[in-house]
Amino acid sequence: MSEENMLFTPRTPRVVAARRLHRRRDREATGRFLAEGPQAVREALAAPGVVTELFGTPAALDRHAELAAVAAGGDVPVSEVTDDALAALAETVAPQGLVAVCRHLDVPLDRALDRGPRLVAVLAEIRDPGNAGTVLRTADAAGAGAVVFAGDAVDPYNGKCVRASAGSLFHVDVVRAAGPLDVVAALRAAGLAVLATTGYGEDDLDDLADDGRLAAPTAWLFGSEAHGLPRALTDAADARVRVPLHGRAESLNLAAAAAVCLYSSARAQRRPPHGRPDVTTGESRRS
Repeated sequence: MSEENMLFTPRTPRVVAARRLHRRRDREATGRFLAEGPQAVREALAAPGVVTELFGTPAALDRHAELAAVAAGGDVPVSEVTDDALAALAETVAPQGLVAVCRHLDVPLDRALDRGPRLVAVLAEIRDPGNAGTVLRTADAAGAGAVVFAGDAVDPYNGKCVRASAGSLFHVDVVRAAGPLDVVAALRAAGLAVLATTGYGEDDLDDLADDGRLAAPTAWLFGSEAHGLPRALTDAADARVRVPLHGRAESLNLAAAAAVCLYSSARAQRRPPHGRPDVTTGESRRS
């Protein structure tokens, strides 16, 4: 039997089963999703018990022998596949030769909050997977402890979302919650100030940063780029915050606005503690 015939093909049952994970209903039914490319596979393998199988072309497994060794050392099956089989598993135009089957990473909201995160990003009914994955990556880079997909939000295990997160999906607590208003109530009960992003907010982000109100543990609410946050959510927040526009641009896209807000909080929270004003009143309080 030739080497080519020994490799898994697009018709091999395990490849067929893994390929079904491109569909949300199959991801939900199995509790599994696909992570594509060496960066995502590396981060997935670093999370104990997450990867259940690693598929790779012989060339890719040779090129990334250290990843294959980590998988094999963790009793993760390493399956060699043909180029056609890898193309069937991947969703990119130019696949990088590796695809991992991973377990869902969901963390209940109460457990994520019990860990005392000082920065949380809430994606309220955001449907675009690229935007969601980019915000997740930015939240991770800014030091957020959790990212909450609230309401009718995109599936965080959508292939485009996973790729846009560039491995950050495996670094932060990923929470899926049905009711955005319930999420706000839980965040506030956990001691986080809840800030809603809106172009029409009465509070300017620069002002909040200058007067120290961003130093408190904070959860940012981000809405869809097309429709923004629902009125009920902006009303429920402790403050409604706009990102100042100093030039002639009409607005920032979601990912850019989220980056500005999250990094403003990250910078404020890393300053030496002094008298910190309350986010809802502006009155000074000692930390």
